[in-house]
Amino acid sequence: MNNDQKTADAFAESWNHLPDGSVYTRDQFEDWMSPITQTDAQGKSVLELGCGNASLLVHLAAWNPAVLHGVDLGDSVLSAEINMKKAGYRNWKIIKADLTEFDCEGPGYDLVYCIGVIHHLKNLKKGVDALVRNTKKGGQFHGWVYAREGNGVIVYIVDPLRKVVSRLPWWLTKYFVAVPLVLPYFLYAKTINALREVSWVRRLPLYQYSLWIAKREFAFFRHVAFDQLVTPQTRYIRRSQIEAWLKSYDEIDQNSTYIIMRNGNSWKFGGRKKL
Repeated sequence: MNNDQKTADAFAESWNHLPDGSVYTRDQFEDWMSPITQTDAQGKSVLELGCGNASLLVHLAAWNPAVLHGVDLGDSVLSAEINMKKAGYRNWKIIKADLTEFDCEGPGYDLVYCIGVIHHLKNLKKGVDALVRNTKKGGQFHGWVYAREGNGVIVYIVDPLRKVVSRLPWWLTKYFVAVPLVLPYFLYAKTINALREVSWVRRLPLYQYSLWIAKREFAFFRHVAFDQLVTPQTRYIRRSQIEAWLKSYDEIDQNSTYIIMRNGNSWKFGGRKKL
């Protein structure tokens, strides 16, 4: 079995039991992609590595790329096909493949991105390799991963629980573990949002992230908690690790690279390949 097949299968159970359409809002999509904007994708060839049920692809398609492809190892490609067809976009293709081994034909894509997947891989560096390898000369790549910084509560409380409940049937984890576990955090995040202007509240754990997720309904909180618990493997990555990755590629223009903390507990990173 592929090293990441169990993880892909676990996430497919999650994605394939969601309603049709994207689980994310347009604002959330643009937040994850920033500093990449529509200008970087419009009329270009774009690849998403680890596309799940196409929740991000359907938003990217609205940026009018010339070509849009998504790669995923799991059966979530079935949901991805449905969501892309219902969205009514053209020039897209969903490919069932291991993203760490995927090697596109031709010169590569103008833009390659991978959101929320690399930190679940057995070999993290192979995920970054795929980002860079499938980007054409002069093209851009963009990734998002969980940070070790700012995630102490998750690392010491949620992650040990994940190692146990990820072995349970998906429905048991979703409805009998994720729901009671996330309910206190749902109330916590809503309270932080209500008191966000109070100075001492800003020092509470997960403050920035709580403001971000507090905009959403309980079902989204449950989805996020289930995603945290269902996967057999998760790593939390330090900024220094990302810096080392980016510096390890001769083909990257080092003047183009960026590492941006998002919501106090995750990293966005990327850059451009040399011409």
